[in-house]
Amino acid sequence: MRLDKFLCGCGLGTRSQVKKDIAAGLVTVNGKTALRPKQHIDGAVDRICHGGQPCIYERYVYYLLHKPAGVVSATEDKRERTVLELLGDTGRNDLFPVGRLDKDTEGLLLITNDGALAHELTSPSKHTEKEYECHLAYPIDEAQKERLERGVDIGEKELTGPAVVRILDEKRITLTITEGKFHQVKRMLHAVGNEVVYLKRLRMGALVLDKDLPAGSFRRLTKEETESLRK
Repeated sequence: MRLDKFLCGCGLGTRSQVKKDIAAGLVTVNGKTALRPKQHIDGAVDRICHGGQPCIYERYVYYLLHKPAGVVSATEDKRERTVLELLGDTGRNDLFPVGRLDKDTEGLLLITNDGALAHELTSPSKHTEKEYECHLAYPIDEAQKERLERGVDIGEKELTGPAVVRILDEKRITLTITEGKFHQVKRMLHAVGNEVVYLKRLRMGALVLDKDLPAGSFRRLTKEETESLRK
């Protein structure tokens, strides 16, 4: 494996960042200062240090992205900008978004290379909660709220599962669902005679979107957050 890719996989930054560290003499391979980012190393045999500290390669990585509107939840697209492009050069080519958000929807999106965890979070049988902030075209009333909470007909074989609705003001609610049907939130509001004009995902399972993380920005999950998702 290339040295710069290995360092990225240790969580030390993007490929451009670790190249700067190599140029600054911060990286050693078996006690000798590394000179080339392209140097090939064996992570299981060679001793790699950064700033004097041993580097440990991470098999799985987890990023929380605040997805902005206008980008698609895909690994690649010939016409549209993708969420992976927002991460820049991570040095990894195995990342993917867990589930999807519509192009015009903002909010929390988990990006990882952990397929097993992604399956756990998106499997219909697991009933992972997903909470959204919805801005509506028309004031919501109690009748609409009660219908959403019971489950509504959106053209599928069965009604949607029970939702949790919290009214913020007459045209803003949070809606928590445990399914992931195509355009589900928009279809649910349409089914009760309303329309979504703005949609933002706030939470998926135990993972909550940072209030101070700007749209288009991302961060790595903490160890505690990763463990809570696995539970």
